[in-house]
Amino acid sequence: MSLAVIDRNDVVLRGRLTVAPELRPLPSGDTLLVFKLAVRREKPRPRGPRSDVITCVSYLPALQRYAAAWVAEDVVEVEGALQRRFWRTATGTAVVYEVNCRRGRKVAKSGSRATPRSA
Repeated sequence: MSLAVIDRNDVVLRGRLTVAPELRPLPSGDTLLVFKLAVRREKPRPRGPRSDVITCVSYLPALQRYAAAWVAEDVVEVEGALQRRFWRTATGTAVVYEVNCRRGRKVAKSGSRATPRSA
């Protein structure tokens, strides 16, 4: 059986932006779009967290241009894959898990008549 049949890494998130997206130049010369989504938990435990803040990134120029119009508190939906990224720091190697987004769109809030577009 091939890995394509047994492995799957698809993530779809819909949540509220905690801050405006940020473009970060990387030492490699690439530009990384970084934003954080607050996503409510379906069944939170009593006295436990009601949501999780998930870091999302994208290297795609089209999504970077589109996300430039997003602001804090916007509701957005993204599709991508969960990935682990490593980089060197002054104190050693750093590692983070994040959703590497291939698509994203702003979602109209309840009561809003805005038409969502996607990149």
